[in-house]
Formats: sequence, C-alpha cells, structure tokens
Amino acid sequence: MRINILGGGPGGLYFALLMKKHDPSHDIHLYERGPRDATWGFGVVFSDDTMGGFLEYDAKSFQAIVDSFAYWDQIRTVIETPDGDKNIVSGGHGFAGMSRLKLLNIFHERCDELGVNLHFETDITEVDELLDADLVVAADGITSLLREKFKEQLGTTIDMRPNRFCWLGTSKPLDAFTFIFRQTEHGWFWVHAYQFEQGKATWLVETTDQTWKSAGLDQMSEEDSKAYMEKIFEPDLDGHSLLTNRSVWRTFPVVKNAKWHHDNVIIIGDCAHTAHFSIGSGTKMAMEDSIALFEAFKQHQTVEATLPAYDAARREVTEILQHTADVSLQWFEHADRYLNQFDPEQTEFSMITRSKKITYDNLALRDQKYIDGITDWFAKHNAKVTGLAIAKTDDRPAPPALQPYKIGEMVVPNRVTLSPMCQYCAHDGDISDWHLVHYGGRAIGGVGLILTEMICISELARITPGCAGLYTAKQAQDWQRIVDFTHQYGEGKICAQLGHAGRKGATRLPKHGMDQPLEEGGWDIISASPIAYLENSVVPREASRADMDQVLEDYRVSVGHADAAGFDMIEVHMAHGYLLSSFISPVTNIRSDEYGGDIHARMKFPLECLRVAREVWPAHKPISVRISASDWIENGLSEDDMLEVARLVKANGADVINVSTGQVTKAEKPVYGRMFQVPFADQVRNEVGIPTIVAGNISSIDQANTLVAAGRTDFVAFARPLLTNPNMVLQEAARYGHSEQHWPEQYTSGKFQAGLLAKRESDEMRELRINAKPPSPNDALALALGRKELS
Repeated sequence: MRINILGGGPGGLYFALLMKKHDPSHDIHLYERGPRDATWGFGVVFSDDTMGGFLEYDAKSFQAIVDSFAYWDQIRTVIETPDGDKNIVSGGHGFAGMSRLKLLNIFHERCDELGVNLHFETDITEVDELLDADLVVAADGITSLLREKFKEQLGTTIDMRPNRFCWLGTSKPLDAFTFIFRQTEHGWFWVHAYQFEQGKATWLVETTDQTWKSAGLDQMSEEDSKAYMEKIFEPDLDGHSLLTNRSVWRTFPVVKNAKWHHDNVIIIGDCAHTAHFSIGSGTKMAMEDSIALFEAFKQHQTVEATLPAYDAARREVTEILQHTADVSLQWFEHADRYLNQFDPEQTEFSMITRSKKITYDNLALRDQKYIDGITDWFAKHNAKVTGLAIAKTDDRPAPPALQPYKIGEMVVPNRVTLSPMCQYCAHDGDISDWHLVHYGGRAIGGVGLILTEMICISELARITPGCAGLYTAKQAQDWQRIVDFTHQYGEGKICAQLGHAGRKGATRLPKHGMDQPLEEGGWDIISASPIAYLENSVVPREASRADMDQVLEDYRVSVGHADAAGFDMIEVHMAHGYLLSSFISPVTNIRSDEYGGDIHARMKFPLECLRVAREVWPAHKPISVRISASDWIENGLSEDDMLEVARLVKANGADVINVSTGQVTKAEKPVYGRMFQVPFADQVRNEVGIPTIVAGNISSIDQANTLVAAGRTDFVAFARPLLTNPNMVLQEAARYGHSEQHWPEQYTSGKFQAGLLAKRESDEMRELRINAKPPSPNDALALALGRKELS
C-alpha cells in the first residue's frame, strides 16, 4: 500500500514503523511541519501497564525507550496551608517519564532503519495532495487539518474547557510525580510535575480562568509569565529556573468524533479524541490507537474492511478512558471547592481518587502506610465533626464507610444505606410479611440507614396498585411492626420515603409493562402541567389550587402516621418525575401562574409540602429530600437551578439531600458509568453545605470508603448489591476486621467464622492482585530479553 501519514507525533510514527516492519513493501510517507530535532512540550508519562503492550510489538524501540526512562512509583502532593505546607506521599503507583523529543527521535531512528520516508519541515496546507494514496492517516493533533476538512462527515465536536494551563519545564530534579497547590491573592495555582530525564522535569501550571485573568496573566508575555510562576513556586524550585518552549497559556479542548474514518482517511490520537493531561494518557492513547489500527489491518487486509472494523473495536475502550479523563479534568476545574474547605489530607485523597479508578482498597495494596494515615485522619476528623466516638477495628480506626455519622440529632452507625426500591407487592396500599422480611433482613445485616420504597401519601398518589401506602391507621400499624423489628434486632435507622406519583400514577405493575397505563381500574392523576409521560399514557390533569391543598393535607396525615409508626426519619420525594418533581423541572412544568416560571416559582409548591412535613414531624427527627439533580436533557434542570433547589430545601427544613438524577422524561439521555451520580452529590454537599446520600452504579464498600473519605458524599446507597446480599455490611466489616460491628445475638456464633473466611479471602485476593500487577518496564525488558531476540 501507499500510506500517507500527516503528523510526526508518537502515534503516526509508531503506526508507520509497525506497518513497515510487518510488510516492507508498503510505501509509507510521513509528513511533519516541524524540524526533526524539535517538538512542543517537554516530557511524556507512561504507566507500568502501558509499557507491556509496546514490548510485544517492537522490542527494539521498547529497549531504547526504557533506557531513557526516569522511573518512580510515588505521588507527592504539597498543599499550602496557613500553618505551612502539608507534604503527603503515596507509593506503589508505577510511572515512567521521558523526554518527548527523545521518544520521537527513537521512533525516527527506527523508521529510518525500516525504510519509512520521513519528511520534516514540510508544511502541508492543502490536504488534497495527500488523499491520492491507499490509506491516509491523520495524526496531526488537536488542530488537525484532515479532521477539519472532513469534520461534517466525522461528526467532530470540540468542547473548550474553562481552566487555563501552561507547559513549562524546570531543571529541578524530582523523585516523584508531584502536585503542588499554592494560594495567591488572586486564587489557587497548581503544578503537575514529573522528571523526564536527568536534571529536567515537566512543570505544567494550571489555574481557573478567573484566577488567570485576576493575576493579569492574559496581558503578560511568555517571559513575564515564566517569571511570575517562578515567584509563586519559589519555595518548590529550590533556586532552579523554569524553562519555556512555546509556553503560552491555553484552554484544554475535549475532542470527540462520531466517526473516525471517511473514505480512505483514518484519524488517530488527539485528532480523534483528547484525554486531559491530568491522567497523562495522550501519548499512550495515540500509540495504542496505532497498535489497534495495525492489528485491524493484519486481520482485515483491505482499507475498506479495516477502517470501520478498527472504529468498532477501538471505540469502547477509548471512550471509557476519555470519560475517565473528563472526570479527572472536572476535579481540577473545581479544585477551589476542595482546597478552600477541606483539610489537606482530604483534598489530596479526593484528588488521587478523582477518576474513580483508584479506590481505598486499591491504595491499600499500593501503600498500606498511606491508607492507614488516611483512615486515621478521617476517623479523627469525623469524631471532631460529629462528637461521636471513633469506631474501631481492634486497635485502629474502622474504614470510613463504617464510621458513624449524625443527621440532625439522629446517630447512624455507618454510612451504608439501603436505596429505595419499590417492591410492588402491597394490596390496596397495605404491606405484607414480604416487607417485614425485606427490610428486617437488611436491618439485621448491619445496614446503617434503611430508606423504604416510596410510600404513597394517598390512594390516588400510588404509582401502581401494588404500591405501599401510609394513609390509614392500619397501614401505620403495619409499618410500626417493621420499624419495631429493625430497632429491636439492628442498630441502624429507618426512614419512610413519602411521595405522590403525579403523572406517573395509575400504571401497571412493572412485570406487566413498565410505566404502561392500567387497562382498567385506573384513577384520576394530576401533575404540574397536562403533559403525558409516555405517548400512550393518560394525560394528567393540571393540578389546581384545590388539588394542591388536598396534597398538602395528605402529606400532613401521612407524616403523622410515619411518626406514629416510629420511623426515625422521613424523606420527601421530589425526584424522578413524580408530582413534586414535575413542578421542579422546566420540562414538565409549563404553567403560566405563580407555580410556573423560574426555579423559585417552580419550587413554591414542593416547598409548601416540605414545610407541612416539617410542621408535623417532630423537631428532633431529621428530614431528607430526594431530588433529581439533572433531567439529562437539553433545556432541562440547569446546574444553577439544581444548586438553588438544594439551597431552598435546606433553608426550609431538610437535614440531608438524597441526590439522584433523571427519570423525569422519557426523552432523557443519561450518561451512565461507574458511580455516575457522585459528581452531583459532591457539588450539592460541598457548595451548598448539606450532607448528601448518593446511589448509582456503586457496588462495593470499597467504593463507599473512597467516596466518604474523599468528602464527595456522606452516605452511599446500595440497591441491587443489598438485594443479592443483605449481609454485605456484616461480611465487609469482618473483612476489614471491624470487631465493633453489631451482630444480632442470634447470629453471633457466625461472627468468628465470618472473620476467618474474610481474612482468608482477603489474603487470597491481595495475592492475586499483586501477582496481576504489571512488571515495571525494566523488569519487563529483562523478562523479554530472556526469551526473544530483539527485532
């Protein structure tokens, strides 16, 4: 094939050498507008797991790369405080840095050796001259000419993020990947730094746009900007100077493309997808693109078959990594949120776990001393905040998720929460023994806070005929039986979630068709506006003032029954498209009266309901409110509106907010992923200043420990994990050696065995994870040299 490659970065060069090495008959031409001996930037970073793949594809370049590495396994974080700098070190991470120019030169020499035609200082301005080839590879970076030419066909989007950053270098030696946070009169500046060769390190400075402008950096030259950074980071540079290389301030572009190919053109690396520098994966992704494209050609042979196959095979793994990078960049966009109110230990832990790939247990494998320090800090911090005793695992603090907390005056023994899950097996609102077993099982299983399914405040408030109610004295007595059981045999607290289905009412049991209207026996339904949930749903009646007054009375009665039943807390349901949610969302509230319009008008009726609940509910008992923080649709609830909702419910009596998302409209397009609702809970907790509960693809106590210790939420709600394993808390407490965990007296004979089994399984899993850890590049090379010739 004749292959034209535009762009002389690592991705384009690596693809060229792989293809030429595999088939020397390929006529490969690579065009780079810069000179052979120059590049933008300073160093690149690889992790241990990245390097293993490069070894398999070209051991000769791999050896040259490893010979050039500066290798380290620690992350060092320095945070300025009024009492001096806090220096925190975490080990076991496995990184290698090297000069970007050195990496390119290694590939240059390898391409020369293999017979690739490298054309430097060749400025291609009309890309049509490249298209007369069998294959055209766009590897020319973020501002790609080829991608720009075909942007409509490729579906290109570029999201310019708000933070400012500047690539600098320094002659200061570094022995760890280093983050430094310095506060100035204008705001915070921080550094991402790592050594890439002896006596040289990358020194990337980042800040918010507001701080950048306030400091006057938008008016400074490159040299003045460098001098300003040297002044800020003088305590860290130890007399060394900063180095420049086209070190102008930029904003980061998140590049995405619906397609990566058009005709005979394929885009790779930053042309196709960017990953924020905070996860150090841009070079890794480009080179792995090259490997995947090479493998696709080996399998499919022709350009016509290869390009779509490559796109299909490579896209999922790339989008997962890009999502991880997006989550990471968002942490740094909101770094002020943590730096201004967290202790340094929590800020650092929040940062190091920001992408949600690194967790509490994972860090314990890497560096037990570090995680012991975090655990100790959190336990003492929690005791100071709550006034409660530290939960212990023998002679040391229990993990964060197993520490107690207070909501108002209510003490909850741990942070594990049963998420509300409708059981759909009540009869005319009356519950059964199923509910006793369901909730009672989680109570004796050690769950700290049990949230009931949505209990409907009236017969007309039900979602389905199988929904539970709390609008009669009998129902209150039935619920009291469950509450009494949970109090007698468990130490956790139980909360009644009270709600009104609104336009989602009068529907079938899910097993007969989720959200489908009842074929017979339906009832009158109301909503903020007469908008049906589904195309075939019954159109609700717009709630009149009389309807709203009746709902207020229903809340008054139901809250009174909840108190009579002995519940520890109630939760007013304002989420998921039910009645109160339909008032809050602009998608479902198009009223022209005083209850429609801006967020304060849309919140008027939901707040009336909350105030009635607060009037009836005893003052010493807390109230939770569940909200949908996002409608997952354009023109839905905005970020500002979400924060105002949180502020308003806090001001009107809420002690905690259960942060959920979506289910407001069927047109929603949610962005799912690991712990996908956590950013909303984080924002509400740390910007509004109220405890939060969060659920959403959270599957383990390890993840709960991570989120709680990082200050991203206060309670973690589990749904399916607690359905399949009601004793999850007991088992995990045994695994962590949490000897103070309450066990029902009837189960105490199993406590000792649980501890033995948990220790054995924990030791086995630890050994498996350690054995599965990739070798360092030097170790990998040593292994390779013992079994294959360099070629």
